[in-house]
Formats: sequence, C-alpha cells, structure tokens
Amino acid sequence: MPNPSLLILPGDGIGPEVMTEVRKVIDWFGANKNVTFDVAEDLVGGAAYDEHGVPLHDDTMAMAQKVDAVLLGAVGGPKYDDLDFSVKPERGLLRLRKEMDLFANLRPAQCFDALADFSSLKKDVVSGLDIMIVRELTSGIYFGEPRGIQDDNEGGRVGVNTQRYTTEEIRRVARAAFELARKRGNRVCSMEKANVMESGILWREEVQWVHDHEYQDVELSHMYADAGAMQLVRWPKQFDVIVTDNLFGDLLSDAAAMLTGSLGMLPSASLGKPMENGRPKALYEPVHGSAPDIAGTGKANPIACILSFAMALRYSFDMQDHADLVEGAVEAVLAQGIRTADLLGEDGKSPVSTSEMGDAIIAAMGGS
Repeated sequence: MPNPSLLILPGDGIGPEVMTEVRKVIDWFGANKNVTFDVAEDLVGGAAYDEHGVPLHDDTMAMAQKVDAVLLGAVGGPKYDDLDFSVKPERGLLRLRKEMDLFANLRPAQCFDALADFSSLKKDVVSGLDIMIVRELTSGIYFGEPRGIQDDNEGGRVGVNTQRYTTEEIRRVARAAFELARKRGNRVCSMEKANVMESGILWREEVQWVHDHEYQDVELSHMYADAGAMQLVRWPKQFDVIVTDNLFGDLLSDAAAMLTGSLGMLPSASLGKPMENGRPKALYEPVHGSAPDIAGTGKANPIACILSFAMALRYSFDMQDHADLVEGAVEAVLAQGIRTADLLGEDGKSPVSTSEMGDAIIAAMGGS
C-alpha cells in the first residue's frame, strides 16, 4: 500500500506558524509509530496571490484533487482588503471546496473539562460537551441562482438570493450525518425552517426518507433551526449530531463554537465523495481565521490545526487509535494548565508560545 498523501497549504497570517506544529506531529508519527505520510506543501490565499496573482494556482488545485487529504492553515488579511472580489484570498478556499465538491462540513464542538470555565455558559451546561454539526456546504442560498442586486422600477434597488436544494443534495449530506452518528451516540437532529420555507419542507421530507429507507437504527428528530439555536445555548448536551443546510449551518456552527470558550480550539473537516481508493475527498482546517494582528509573534494557539490533523487521521485514514492519541495528548496538556495566551484566565500564569504548545503536545503523545 502506498503511503497516505497530504497536501499542506499553510496560507496567511498565523497559518504557517500553526502548521509548523502540525508538521512536528506528522514527523512524530513517522519516527515513533512507523506511519509515514507523503507530504507536499504549496501556497493558497494571499500567499498565492503574492506569488502568482491568483489565490489558488491551477497546479495547486490539480494537486489537491490527487492527494488523499488537504490540510489548510488560514487565509486572508488586511493587506488584501482592496483586491477585486475575484482574487481575494478567500476565493482560493472557496475554489477548493467547490471543485473538490466538498458537500459535508463537519464542525465538532467539544468542551475539554479544563476549559469549561472559558465558556460564556455555566460550567455544568458545557462541561463534557461533545456534539458534531454537519453543514451542507456546496448548495443552498449561497450558491442558488438567480442572485444579485438590481434597480427596481421605483427608484430603489432589489437584492435577490435563491435558496435551492435538490433531493440528492439533501440525501447525500443526510447520509454523512447518519454515518457519523453510528460511530458516536447514534442520534441525529435535522434542523430547517419547514414551517415557513418550501426548501425546508423538502429538506425534512428527504432526511426522513433517508432515515426510513437506510438508517432506521439511528434515532432521528427534527427541529426548526431557530428553536435549535435556542436549545444550543440552553442545553447543548441534548444533541449528538446535527445536520442542517448551508445558511443555518453557518450560523449554528459559529454559535456552537463559542460554547467551547475559544475559536483557537476548534477543528473542521469538509468531505466529498469517495475516491477510487475509497477515501473521501477531504479538506481539513481550523475554524479560526488568519489573525494577522498576532502573526509572527509566537502567540497563536496551534491546537485547532493539530486537532484538524487528528480529524484527518480519523475520517480520511481510518487511524482511530492515532486520532485518539493526538486528542488525548491535547486534553492532557490542557489538564496540566499549559495555555497559550488566548486560553489564559486570571490566575497570573504566563502563556506558552505556539512552538512550546506544540512541543508539550508531542511530549504528551510520548515524546521523541
């Protein structure tokens, strides 16, 4: 069997710094677990624009289509704010998602016990939280046509976006959610607005169809998305896997992110159809942005990027034990009170640097 292949795209801002710590973890597996990855590295976002005049070069896109998984750091920064919309750094990320057809976005929201006090909610509400939001990523109102802004006949303007879903677009993301639930708590809650939107009615009917015909062993419930938002901040531990459309998934996953206390802790995965080798097309990235204000200062928290690699181990390479090892090391380091600046409380402790946090995680994995 050939080695599993990874394309690393560090990107902009703190992306290269946090990705350096991921490379340490990858190298550790090669040295200590006889797990070798074929790793290539290239440019995306502003870094690609500076080099090529586009946020993603065609050669990079072609490479992303061939590898087993793509690991991305972050894109964007104020340096690029005045660029034309078509070449802004974020367009590189969007092109990857679109051309790889990454339709299922997995956003875990897990609250480590050591960080429960950092949540804006009470400790007993979030301690032990472990939910997964599955967001449809390539259709819905962000992509539907017609769209645009045009003049009306009364001296004003009209803005139009179209919410559109097909049977297959809904069914394939529903299957992804049910498959995840089988490996977790075996429960799926589907969220939409079937009370006021025809696309919501279709969503509910098609998710129910997939359940009734293919996943009767998984518990399925339905909830209006606004009620779901309320329940996320009321008692989030009632959920296991949530599946929802592109717009509601964007909103609900960001709300769930803050339940954990810090964006610097949150990984994500975007998955597509299986390739010839059976592995899904996949892009893994931390939820946080490029944080240009702290880029180069050694203050960035690398945990979200390291946990994104752990998701790759779990969902692309089926290396469950190795994923558990990385996640357990992160939890152990936090339990020891080791913190980057974004995780410091009021106890007067000094923060560790990006590199020191990476080294601590390596040590917790077993050291060199």
